[in-house]
Formats: sequence, structure tokens, C-alpha cells
Amino acid sequence: SAPPSAPASALLSADAAAPAPASDASTPPRVLALEGLTNFRDLGGYPGLQGRPVKWRRLFRSDQLGALTPADQQRLAELGIARAVDLRGVHERAAQPYALPGVAQYALHIEPTVVQRVQELLQKGSAPTPAETVRLMQDTYRAFVHDNAPRFAELLQLLLASDAPLVFHCTAGKDRTGFAAALILLALGVPREVVMQDYLLTNALYRPPFLASPSTPREVLEVIWFVREDFLDAALRQIDAEYGGIEPYLERVLGLNAAARTKLAQLYLQPPKG
Repeated sequence: SAPPSAPASALLSADAAAPAPASDASTPPRVLALEGLTNFRDLGGYPGLQGRPVKWRRLFRSDQLGALTPADQQRLAELGIARAVDLRGVHERAAQPYALPGVAQYALHIEPTVVQRVQELLQKGSAPTPAETVRLMQDTYRAFVHDNAPRFAELLQLLLASDAPLVFHCTAGKDRTGFAAALILLALGVPREVVMQDYLLTNALYRPPFLASPSTPREVLEVIWFVREDFLDAALRQIDAEYGGIEPYLERVLGLNAAARTKLAQLYLQPPKG
């Protein structure tokens, strides 16, 4: 698993437990320590269009919310989270449902193709090699660009409808969520290298569940449970090759034209200074 290209300390605030008051000039913590989750974090603070930072405490990305403790639920309430967008597949969602008082849920199903493909191969008695698993992961990211575009378009429409604090998540908060976070940040004008740093933060945070699956080689699981630069790159290169960049892709495939991007910036970026 590739380490983040910038030190994690440069992207994480030292205090991961207590939120900074809104009036505090210091940077709020990006990573919020929760008992039932390991990959819950704020997308605030990254430099967007015209250097305007993404607003804090509006956009959160996470692993699945089914394991939230009562203390975690209280913490989310204190953050003012009003909307939860669930990117898990139908069976994943049914296996670990959740309900949060006062939080509207939106199910945008994206099925977990890599895990299914690995299981199919194991059932046939042929475990994939780590290199084959890497290729499966890259294919999954390329598929996000086309096959799952309607779901990501729906997510962007939810963002445009209101700036009420929103968390989006899948199961691990790394692949479907990672691509969604990249789209949102790129739409807000965050530089690609910063988007990649946010994506790679998963490797410093996420704690995979213990899976008693002796049939799956450990080196294959390590490919599945971590993120790599070449995974997200596979999708972004596909976008560049087919559409000539993120802006034409956002407009032609996800329905986010220049006016919509301007509105997104008004909702989620700090106002210009002066």
C-alpha cells in the first residue's frame, strides 16, 4: 500500500477528539475519533477555486455507519449532520442497516464488484494473484466513470439542493467513497495532487474488519483493504482520455455545468476575501 505523498501529519489536525469552536482561528480537526468507525473525516480546508478553502463541517466521508455507538450518534448530532448518503450495494445495506434520528438517508446503490469477483474465483478454486487483484481494482475504478455515473450525478444534485451537513459513505469508505470525494473536490477546484492526498489518507486511518476467510490469500486482502495511487489514477486517466479532463466529464456525464459548479462553490467554499 502506497503511503500518502505528503506526511499524514500535514493533513490531520493534532486534536482528533474535540471539535474546534466555529470562532476559533485554529484549524478544526479533519479526522474525528469515533468508537465504531475508523475512516470518518471532514473534507474542509482544502484549497478550491480561486484559492478559497472548502468550508469545514459541511462535507464528511466515512466508512459504513452501522457500527455507530450511542456516543458516536451524539457526536454526529453535535456536528449537525442532517443527511447521509449510502453508496453500499443492496445486500451490504441490508446486512448492516442504521437509523439516525433527524438524519435523512439516501441510498445510491453501487455494488462491490471486486469482492464478488474474488469470491467467484475462489469458488472456482483459483485464487487471484495480487497483480490480478490490482487489475481488478483498477477496472472497478474505470467502471465508476461510466457504470455508476448516475449514482455520482445524484450525489452532486443532493449537494446542490442544500448545504446542510452531509456524510457520504460505502462499507470501508475507501473506493466508492474515495471516488465520490475526488469528484466533489475536483468539482470545487481542489488541485488533483491534494485530492490524491485526501484519497490516500485512508491508508493511515482505516482498520479493516477481522475476516476469518483462510481461503483468501493475505496479500490479496492487502490489495483490497488499502488504496493505491494507481487505483484512483485509473479512473482519472479514463476521464482525461475520453472527455479531455474533469470539467467536460462533470458537465457531459454528471450534469454539472458551469452554473452548477458556481453554485456548488457558493455552497461549499469560503467566500472570496475582500
